Amino acid sequence: MIIKIKNIKGVTLPHRKGTSEIPTETLPIPKLVEIPMQQHIGAPCKVLVGKGDYVYVGQVLGDTEKFVSAPIHSSISGTVVQIKDMILHSGVKCESIVIEPDGKQEVLPGITQPDISTKEKFLKAVRNSGLTGLGGAGFPAHVKLDTKERIPEALIVNAVECEPYITCDYRAIIEEGNEIVNGVKLILDKLSIPKAYIAVEDNKPAAFSLLKELAKDDCRIETVMLKTKYPQGAEKMLIYALTGKEVPMNGLPIDIGTVVMNVTSVLALYKYCKTGMPLVSKRITVEGNGVKNRGNYQVVIGTYIKDIFEYCNGDKEKTVKVLCGGPMMGTTAESYEMPVVKQSNAFLFMTPEDLDFMEESACIRCGRCVEACPMGLMPLTMNRYALAKMTEELEKYNIMNCIECGSCSYVCPAKRHLVQSFRVGKDLVRKAKVKNG
Repeated sequence: MIIKIKNIKGVTLPHRKGTSEIPTETLPIPKLVEIPMQQHIGAPCKVLVGKGDYVYVGQVLGDTEKFVSAPIHSSISGTVVQIKDMILHSGVKCESIVIEPDGKQEVLPGITQPDISTKEKFLKAVRNSGLTGLGGAGFPAHVKLDTKERIPEALIVNAVECEPYITCDYRAIIEEGNEIVNGVKLILDKLSIPKAYIAVEDNKPAAFSLLKELAKDDCRIETVMLKTKYPQGAEKMLIYALTGKEVPMNGLPIDIGTVVMNVTSVLALYKYCKTGMPLVSKRITVEGNGVKNRGNYQVVIGTYIKDIFEYCNGDKEKTVKVLCGGPMMGTTAESYEMPVVKQSNAFLFMTPEDLDFMEESACIRCGRCVEACPMGLMPLTMNRYALAKMTEELEKYNIMNCIECGSCSYVCPAKRHLVQSFRVGKDLVRKAKVKNG
């Protein structure tokens, strides 16, 4: 596959990468963790433990026989004190397991480096790791890498990190760059992929230089610098920016010969293959004027937002909104009792000075949203049809192709709530399809 750098549509955002040079700090084990059974696209996991059970670090807490899913492991050692229903910040309802730690962090006996001697055993190990896409929607990694009889032309490693504030991927590169490059080599070897491209935007020159130096002895790996543009980190946008190829409507990257993995997903997979320890903790960015100690933190999965907030000297009186993720695609946390999940990459504790409180007004039909949309959609028209609940028209205008990047909302002078209406519109389309069979 030949690289053909293309410019994407979208917007230029202020970087606000104020935590980029702050080394990662490990957060202490909290008093309780809550681990949801739905941390991925696909089937939720079934709870495999009971109240009162003792669990170890790395022990499987939930799993399912469904292919599109991923097992969920305990991030601490301790006692299961509650199994309950919860609603995630994404709006998904699922079961969760609350665990009280014993302070020992005892690892599950028998955890060892997995056998990855064949492609089939490697893919089985990827599934057993519980790894999902750590930079996006949480697509199970073994499903993405299991391309059946098709051998991808290229592996694209996404180190773009294009949202403002978020710097956890950057810190992963700076602190564990060698492991990332070794992870890329491992995937190329096991899946017989001939080429890998590591994509970095030009606002991260240190990350680009480091990865290029670390990979210089392997001609299969090329580190590519892209001009900074949002939402270049979105999978389809990144593929187009690097290759000039477009993923077909309702298609997958493998349909045009590519597989895309987030840089921290590659890192987590490499660590699992070397140690046998599944995904039990995450590096996250903590930002916003609502906290004093902004930075990047390694936290166990299941840690509550309140524990992060307290550790970082948060001020509840000043904080008016907590975002799970970045300012463009993040969702609002309804409670400080929400836990860290596999896809968590940032928590932004926002004060009034961080936010734009302009009131929504009527569309002036300026067309800026159309110019900004990286998917070539008609946001102003989709907004009108979504508000009118006109599902046939929404399908006609390809609302399901919207990646909810927020570029349209960002440039809208009327401050229309475009992305919110598209999420509602998508839900209407899905329900209409179910109703109509």
